[in-house]
Amino acid sequence: MNQEQLKNPILPGFNPDPSICRVEDDFYLVTSSFSMFPGIPIFHSKDLINWKQIGHVLDRQSQLHVTADNIVAGIMAPTLRYNKGTFYVITSNFSSKENFIVTATDPSGPWSDPYWLKDDGIDPSLFFDDDGKVYYTGTAREASGEQVIWISEFDLQNMCFIGEKKTIWGGALKNCASPEAPHLYKKDGYYYLVIAEGGTEHFHAVTVARSTSIFEYFESHKGNPIMTHRHFGKDYPICNVGHVDLVELESGEWYAVMLGSRLVDGHHKNLGRETFIAPVTWEDHWPVISPGTGRIERSYPAPDLPTSVLQPMTTRDDFNEEKLGME
Repeated sequence: MNQEQLKNPILPGFNPDPSICRVEDDFYLVTSSFSMFPGIPIFHSKDLINWKQIGHVLDRQSQLHVTADNIVAGIMAPTLRYNKGTFYVITSNFSSKENFIVTATDPSGPWSDPYWLKDDGIDPSLFFDDDGKVYYTGTAREASGEQVIWISEFDLQNMCFIGEKKTIWGGALKNCASPEAPHLYKKDGYYYLVIAEGGTEHFHAVTVARSTSIFEYFESHKGNPIMTHRHFGKDYPICNVGHVDLVELESGEWYAVMLGSRLVDGHHKNLGRETFIAPVTWEDHWPVISPGTGRIERSYPAPDLPTSVLQPMTTRDDFNEEKLGME
């Protein structure tokens, strides 16, 4: 039994919009990189406690063009998925205003050049169904001005959409702010759509809907939001919590990674958006994040996984080596 603790944040400092996947007993995680080059750091862990950066997804000019437009440029909200020997990252480049997919057979790289997609939405995600079909979820703004989540079947061989795009949800609140970051999961006969809404600042929240058919309009959970810290007030030490991605362990346990910020001196967010983790249980076929408290705790009992010990991350760099460290 692992006697260690899951200590939050698992990735301190600038590590926003985490996305996670499991391949047998290995966990991989990516985060947004905004206008930084190289882009999209990728991390590896065996125990969800200790994480090591193993590379960057976008490390060549042919993969990444960024601009210096404050905090509204570059790579935002990547989704990491794995299927049949191939890793996929799908994301938005706000500098070029386009979405794209890159692939690799080794998560440490090299990754392919981008396959550019003709879609104007943000925060795209991929879902691999049991029957081998692949689906793309994204965001769109309808003629009424309402932003919605839509889905389409997707052909990964030809990198193109198949058939029509279908709107499946508009968020838990009517005309909610910024329904985005859609991720699909399948469990016990239900498709679950987990999204962020409320914007990425104080009112950030996680909501969920479900359906027994992937192209039907999804049923909103009466318990929404399933994670937020907005009701704790603006002086609560962990804030802006949201943008969740779920992962199932081989044991059947579930965990959620998400972004959050820690307040410094009551109102500064010097460290930006960091990566946090929380356990997930299921009640009445709905997910419950951080059961018993409903908030992100500083620590949780660790899952029963073999503990891996890593070298501490370098906190000082005198730039006297021939090659830059990943951090």
